[in-house]
Amino acid sequence: MTRIAVGWHIDLEFEEDTHRTRAAALVRLSDGTEVRAHGYASRHPSDADQQRVGEEIAGARALNELAMKLLTKAHDEIDEASGRKSYPLT
Repeated sequence: MTRIAVGWHIDLEFEEDTHRTRAAALVRLSDGTEVRAHGYASRHPSDADQQRVGEEIAGARALNELAMKLLTKAHDEIDEASGRKSYPLT
């Protein structure tokens, strides 16, 4: 049996201001498509300024959205290949 090694690299970038962190995630798939997602985190004015925490929250939210988009893409491809409606992947 032949095995093909496949790898994905996910780019995750952050934009920050004093109260908000925005994360943008991008993955390029072997079929040539790109899937993008975003996540946000807001700091309450009474919270300490912890930049890393904002990045972790915004990044996790972007990766969660990216995962859901990948599941939806796979589900749609299963339906297209099989010619029938399947149960959504979760």
